Amino acid sequence: MVYILRMKPYSMALDSDYSDCMITAPPTHSRTNTEKKLTPDLCIIGGGLAGCCAAITAARAGIQVVLVQDRSVLGGNASSEVRLWTLGATSHMGNNNRWAREGGVINEILTENLYRNPEGNALLVDALLFEKVSAEANITLLLNTAAHEVLKAGPTRIEAVRAYNSQNSTSYLIQAPLFMDSSGDGVVGFLAGAAFRIGQESHDEFDEGYAPAKPNKELLGHSLYFMTKDTGRSTKFVPPAQALSMDEVREIRRYRGFDSKSQACNYWWMEYGGHLDTIHDSELIKQELWRVVYGVWNYIKNSGEFPEAETMTLEWVGHIPGKRESRRFEGDAMLIQQDLIEQRLHEDAVSFGGWAIDHHPVDGLYSKQSGCTQWHSKGVYQIPYRCLYSRNIENLFLGGRLISASHIAFGSSRVMATCAHTGQAVGVAAAQCIESGLMPSDLLSAERMEQLQQQLVETGQYIPQVALKPERNLVSSARIQASSTAVLDQLKAGNQVQALDNAQAIMLPVRAGQLPGIRYLLDVAKSTTLSAELRISSKAANHTPDVTLETLQFSLDAGASQELSIPFTAAVPHDCYAFVCLMPNPDVSVHLSEERRTGILTVYQKFDEKVAKTAAQEPPAGSGIDRFEFWIPQRRPAGQNPAITLDTPLQCFEVSNLTNGFDRPIAQTNAWVADASDAAPSLEIEWAAAQTIRQLDLCFDADYDHPMESVLWGHPEDVVPFCVRSFQVLDDAGNLIASVEDNHQAYCQLRFDQPVRTRSIRIVGLDTKTEVPASVFEVRCYS
Repeated sequence: MVYILRMKPYSMALDSDYSDCMITAPPTHSRTNTEKKLTPDLCIIGGGLAGCCAAITAARAGIQVVLVQDRSVLGGNASSEVRLWTLGATSHMGNNNRWAREGGVINEILTENLYRNPEGNALLVDALLFEKVSAEANITLLLNTAAHEVLKAGPTRIEAVRAYNSQNSTSYLIQAPLFMDSSGDGVVGFLAGAAFRIGQESHDEFDEGYAPAKPNKELLGHSLYFMTKDTGRSTKFVPPAQALSMDEVREIRRYRGFDSKSQACNYWWMEYGGHLDTIHDSELIKQELWRVVYGVWNYIKNSGEFPEAETMTLEWVGHIPGKRESRRFEGDAMLIQQDLIEQRLHEDAVSFGGWAIDHHPVDGLYSKQSGCTQWHSKGVYQIPYRCLYSRNIENLFLGGRLISASHIAFGSSRVMATCAHTGQAVGVAAAQCIESGLMPSDLLSAERMEQLQQQLVETGQYIPQVALKPERNLVSSARIQASSTAVLDQLKAGNQVQALDNAQAIMLPVRAGQLPGIRYLLDVAKSTTLSAELRISSKAANHTPDVTLETLQFSLDAGASQELSIPFTAAVPHDCYAFVCLMPNPDVSVHLSEERRTGILTVYQKFDEKVAKTAAQEPPAGSGIDRFEFWIPQRRPAGQNPAITLDTPLQCFEVSNLTNGFDRPIAQTNAWVADASDAAPSLEIEWAAAQTIRQLDLCFDADYDHPMESVLWGHPEDVVPFCVRSFQVLDDAGNLIASVEDNHQAYCQLRFDQPVRTRSIRIVGLDTKTEVPASVFEVRCYS
């Protein structure tokens, strides 16, 4: 009666005409390969994360999809063939984009991968992606199949694509009303005659401050990774003839960055080919990267500088380089630098990004420059729908790194979680086109765009500043009661303290007006002065504390467990997160709390060397990029909040949040949270008249601040502590209509085989913990 995420077992089916009889074939003039004709609603070329997420989303929306992937596994650069971790707007938690992990199917995949594969084994990522795609009855998956020809129905329309699978000697003719090119290099768009670009636009074309004075053809290069293991016994390594010599390795600017412990994409900067044709010279680039890999390993193994490598051996070397850049196709709009830095709003926003503008020197690891420059924006930015289809091929969607973006903006939009998220937008858009007999650009009318945005939000897609409208959710017209509702009055002290070596700030969701007094518990080593600041962000939905409202100074005497009361008087101008900042003072230590709450976070004024070089971004003059400080959280099992007491409790966890249309913290927590003393949290939703319910969605807190890097990183947990694991649903007669155990997903979608007719539903048995009370972002019912 109830299921969460549709699933079916995968089975292999043999051709119906296959028999056990021996086959003999006399000589003949010639033969042709088997050809199969497929006629889906949507044909997707490219099975990276963008293609996979587009296919799954489209299939769940009810249309038939053929997904064509030229490799033996799905995932592209995220697969075991390349082994790059999946990242997007969270940027390793190293920028100011709080709660910014992508939603929808990519969030489902990353959360499931964390549950099954917290160690980050790339082979298990392959298996998970195959499982997710194979679970959808509306998807026909063609692995090892390369598209090589496009058939046109006039100058602006694709009629069909031809593809070939060398493993089963089968040619495919795929006819469809809609196509999506997420192939990376854009093979379908290129063959169809779609407008594209390769290289860098000049400053004058889009007035991008960071763009070069003149256009050029410099690109980001390819990378090839390797992994090692310790055998426990002495092993030798004889380098192949093509390997770089040790002298050549020592000529590499960052050669001292080589070590015996780093693995795979930790060597992202082993990059080459940006000065070449990254499409047609790809094999030459790969061969040069092989020279590098074997030369570097020879240096580690045989130079004598790494005695611990005596028992180590190469376990894996990539055969497919991870490509970063080649063609970018032109849509009806082009994402540019100002869209990112100024966070421009678009009426047709369907996705978002937040990775830095991340560009690399054209000569890669042979360059004398730094391996990359990363310039962040103060918050996430919208991606408009007009960037996701070709401006001159009317039935061609664009996905992945080849969407319509300038070279500068591409430096951010190219990363895989962002690509996956935009792919999901294409999946829903394609379904709406098929349902209404439309082409991609036809969805730009205000009415159709709102329909697209709302359907995306219902799937878990996060679009900045776009909420689910109340009329789409039956719960919006109901009365909601909770067994309890938390207030933020204190976070009790635990047993740990933390020195103020860096400035720290607890982020408090406040309403416009004066902040209540806040009290800390401090250990003070010697008499000193402590500075405290009240800050907010210049934009309510951002989490960059770039506006200082008030600064206070406190004289402290030496002593343990002192209470410090901070009575800010400045008025907060609007509802937002307030940053209560304690500035650096190594003589002061703050008592910490083991209690965690949805939407309450502590950040530190420091930087993560993976995505920044200093604790304050200092861009070049005239670049059009903002200067600001990084305030970033710690990862669990660290990341505790300070022990605090508020003179007036904050009412930030109300049941009204359950229907405000947002499923993550933004300017407020947007969550209902049970009181910590409530041992059996529950919700009751009651209507004035009986309702027919076919679907119930609950949006839980799977910690959108957690990047959930998919490979290599390794995580200390398989389920985030905020997520509700189990619950039951009762109708107005007390009948059990759903029971869920072992949930670990943000979106728990319950579909009823037989619609439920009821005046109320009760959600009971929400599992909870004293340190982390149960929380829910949204409850949504659909008829």
